[in-house]
Amino acid sequence: MNQAPAEARSSLWFNIFKYSVFALLGFNAVQYFLQDYAASQQVFGAELQWSQVVEAYAVTIDTLSWIMLLFMFDLETSVLSRDVSKKPEITWIIGGIKALCYGFIVYALYGYIIRLLGILAFEPSEILDLCAHLSDDLVFMNSLDLFSTVDTENCASLVSGDNLYRDPAKNRIADINTLSASQDLALTDVINASTWILIVIILEADDWIKSRFETDVRLAMALNFAKVTLYSFLLGCAIFWGFSGVFLDFWDAFLWIVAFAFIELNVFDYRDKTTG
Repeated sequence: MNQAPAEARSSLWFNIFKYSVFALLGFNAVQYFLQDYAASQQVFGAELQWSQVVEAYAVTIDTLSWIMLLFMFDLETSVLSRDVSKKPEITWIIGGIKALCYGFIVYALYGYIIRLLGILAFEPSEILDLCAHLSDDLVFMNSLDLFSTVDTENCASLVSGDNLYRDPAKNRIADINTLSASQDLALTDVINASTWILIVIILEADDWIKSRFETDVRLAMALNFAKVTLYSFLLGCAIFWGFSGVFLDFWDAFLWIVAFAFIELNVFDYRDKTTG
């Protein structure tokens, strides 16, 4: 007799928790934009070209596209009723927005790859004293996303005796430890972004197959195994970020895994309602 109110309360708390996670992801997007903006000002300055936007703002583009895609998934599986979501105009609108998001997500992956190639292109530098090269307008790499303009106040303190490496295409310079750590982090960004793309391909394929054909147990097991494997890669990326001291990336990765767990639960609930 009290089953309906209990289910309503459970659904309410589920939605509060779900949209709180979504809001935290939005807050992270703001932090990523500020981080990208600060780094782009140091590396590119006022000379940023349109072709370089994807490299400078890859994380921001990626995050905003995924947030929009997340809301489209939630709209399809939780907010809209089955009858409304199946209307041709609604299907076209949601499908169009999702296609646009996928385009920007792949574009952001391209940006991550360009950034990785840029980090790998650093070459040994003959510079021993940064203070003697202030006229070169050098930018010292403190981490993958943090840079300092080399000036009279910090030129002597930035180098700790390590050999320096310079980006031949830009004015970036780094010591070997920072460069090595940045290369690992840039590679992790590529792996993480590629893995998420594979996951949504599987989710879309799974939804398309189950909406048109009888469920095949072996295929369902194969898809679930693939998703578990890919989520394990994402968890590995998150753990690496955590041990590397990049808390924002660790926290964001954890939130995204939780967010897509909600989407999976929405999908299961949606299928139960449509088949029940």
